[in-house]
Amino acid sequence: MTEIRHQPVMPVEVIKYLNPQPGEIVIDGTLGLGGHACLIADLLGNTGVLVGIDQDETALQIAQRNLASFQGKLILHHGNFKQMASILQENSMQKVDGIFLDLGVSSIQLDLGERGFSYQQKAPLDMRMNLAQKFTAADLVNTFSLEELIRVIRDYGEERWASRIAHFIVEERKKAPIVTTEQLVSVIKAAIPAGARKGGPHPARRTFQAIRIAVNQELEGLQEGLVQGIDCLRPGGRIVVISFHSLEDRIVKKTFKEKSQACQCPTGLPICRCGGKQELKILTSRPIIPTTEEIMDNPRSRSAKLRAAYKLV
Repeated sequence: MTEIRHQPVMPVEVIKYLNPQPGEIVIDGTLGLGGHACLIADLLGNTGVLVGIDQDETALQIAQRNLASFQGKLILHHGNFKQMASILQENSMQKVDGIFLDLGVSSIQLDLGERGFSYQQKAPLDMRMNLAQKFTAADLVNTFSLEELIRVIRDYGEERWASRIAHFIVEERKKAPIVTTEQLVSVIKAAIPAGARKGGPHPARRTFQAIRIAVNQELEGLQEGLVQGIDCLRPGGRIVVISFHSLEDRIVKKTFKEKSQACQCPTGLPICRCGGKQELKILTSRPIIPTTEEIMDNPRSRSAKLRAAYKLV
């Protein structure tokens, strides 16, 4: 079988902040094809443990092949990174030395047109990261109310034409269900005025992003996964997160900030009820972004932001 690999985003920066050492236990909660995991595994040595989690079984199978040379212990799990505590428990582990999350859609999901993530390829309107899930993008587009569609496209896609696109979708699906990426792209292009479609990204980019986020409930599980991950870190452990969307980055920033404060109780309480425990030290005062050279070499990295933190207690 032809080897399929993933070009990891900000690989040097990830290794710098994650700082994996021989013999450590590291979780890659969004394994994908194992691009970052291969770099991490090289530094864990034959006594280290790499736990890889991904919702996509096809990606897990490819990652396992790509990590075949790793001489340490490799644990792969089909699921969501918000389940990491139970995954560790299943494998008789409690705390880890490092956690890495590369949020958003993976290369294989974009490159395999039949998965329906790309607005540039004709395919069924699917967008499920986990194929065991029943709810698809076609279900969303054809069953959500006008108000729900506006909210999804506006909030998750930050699309200025959200209301107009939603109205066009509702009118089009009255004629026939919208079941392919080609149909949805056509509706979006019709909804956005010609002048607004000149220059800039593809007119369907933001709407496709919004629908993908909603179908996979990406934002709902992110904060839960971050908090759980921080709890799973031992003192001295590091967490590194790459986000590709402003909403994701805000959640990461907010969670890190809250966990880096000594007291999170509302002002005016007579006593501290949270224990006053500062859990994290933030290592990136501002998000790290790709270099110009990396963006030219890997255009998919252009919106990436990396944040990292260190577990204190």
